[in-house]
This record gives sequence, C-alpha cells and structure tokens, in this order.
Amino acid sequence: MSSLLAQLLGPDPVITDGAWGTQLQALGLPAGLCPDGWNLTHPDLVRQVAQSYVDAGSKVILTNTFRSNRITLTAHGLADRVLEINRAGVEISRGAAGSRAKVFASIGPTGKMLMMGEVSEEEVFNAFVEQSSALAAADALVIETMSDLEEARIAVRAAKTVGLPVVASMVFDSGKNKDRTMMGATPEEVAEALTEAGADVIGANCGLGMEGYIPVAQRLRMATPLPIWIKPNAGLPELVDGHIVYRTTPAEFARQAEALRTAGVAFVGGCCGTSPEFIHALQKVLRP
Repeated sequence: MSSLLAQLLGPDPVITDGAWGTQLQALGLPAGLCPDGWNLTHPDLVRQVAQSYVDAGSKVILTNTFRSNRITLTAHGLADRVLEINRAGVEISRGAAGSRAKVFASIGPTGKMLMMGEVSEEEVFNAFVEQSSALAAADALVIETMSDLEEARIAVRAAKTVGLPVVASMVFDSGKNKDRTMMGATPEEVAEALTEAGADVIGANCGLGMEGYIPVAQRLRMATPLPIWIKPNAGLPELVDGHIVYRTTPAEFARQAEALRTAGVAFVGGCCGTSPEFIHALQKVLRP
C-alpha cells in the first residue's frame, strides 16, 4: 500500500466529494459545453465548486478533468490544450484543498468503443498516458465512470506509468439485478481484472443510487484485498418536464451510507445529483 493511502485510511471511511458537472451548470455552464474548458476560461467558478466540497468536509476532492483526454477533447476542438487543461485542473483543486484535503485527479472514458473498432488500444493507451502525465502534480489518479472493463484496464496501466496511486472505478447499472457493467462484467470479474492491472483502489460510481451500490460494494470487498471506493448517484434519475431530477435527499443518502461502512468501504462520496449538502450529511453520519 502506498504511503498516501496508509496515511488516509482508518477505521472510518474517507469522505470524498460529490458531482461536479451539475454544480458547474448551476454556476452558468451551458448544456453541451465541455466543462473542462472552464479550467482555462472560468477558473474562479471551478475553484468555487472545489472549495464548496472542502468546506463541506471532503478529505479527497477530484479535479475538473473528467473529459480531458485527447480523444474526448478532440470532439470539442480542444485537443491542442490537453496539457493546459489538465494542469490547470490540478492547480485549481490544489488551491481549494490546501492542507485540508488531498487531490485525486479525475480521468474519464474516451467515449469511443474499443470493441467496435472506433479507436485502437494503442490510441487509448497513449491518450491516457498523456493525460496521466499532465496530472502528475495530483496526489493520486482516479479512473472513473468506466463501462468497458478493457478500457479501464488500459487506463490503469497507463496511469501507473506516472507513479501515483491509482483508483479504478466502474459503472454497474446493467443486467437483471443491475449488478453488471454495460459490457456484462460482474463485481468479481472487475475486482480480479483491475487488481491484476495494478489498481491500488477499486470501486464503483454513477449508474445506481446508494441502495443499489451496497450489494455491489459488499461483493467487491469480498473479491479483493484492496481498498474499496464507492460514489453512488442521488438515487435513480427521473425525467420531469424535460429535466433530470434525483429524488434522494442528503439525509437519506447519508443514512444509507452506514451500510457501506459496515461493508468495509474505504472511500465514500457521491456522483450525479449529489452536492456539497450530501457531503456535509455524510460527514455528520460517518465522521461524527
């Protein structure tokens, strides 16, 4: 285990942050615009989101770099600014975190399908090496919201070239019991593959609410000795008058998180639909 993880981990879960995209939208980010570009054009507003999570009690915050690999940025006309965007993302979160929180830099999927031949394994690996290297000033790297286990494995191998601890987090939202990835991988298969790939922490985020991720967390915990990372949505999304709505309240979310503590989960935070209020609620329940 890395010295950073040994320093962070204790008897209670480490509280991470919540959603970034919806928080930026609340500050004026137009729909369809790449949020990561705001690291360069609106760093003060990105800093506001990061600061709100630190103030709410997050001991780990991410960076506004989820879409900042070359393949994804190309679609937004920002491929020539990969290094700037990623480095600015770390700098912004570091400024907000100070000595109160650690910065785990976010790495999301490319948005291209390997199995369909839309992109090659070499292209994906090179894109993730480039992004990981640009994020090297962070405390750790988080490969998150992955649906394709093969892409996640490639991302882990790429991220490990930087020498930082690596979190690898998949989305489980498919199958009859909503306990498989989009490609059909089970928690046990994910744990085995990502442990073998070299991940230091394994987990799940997005796709499901707290109730759905409790059994997934339990299965991951049984399948690997590595620390477990869980960031559920604020329940399942509903479409109301053309807008996506999440019904789970911060209090309900935090109350259910007790089951994650019991399951031995090491890192707990929120994904879509969550906010600093959710993190504050987790703080009161999990770190009283």
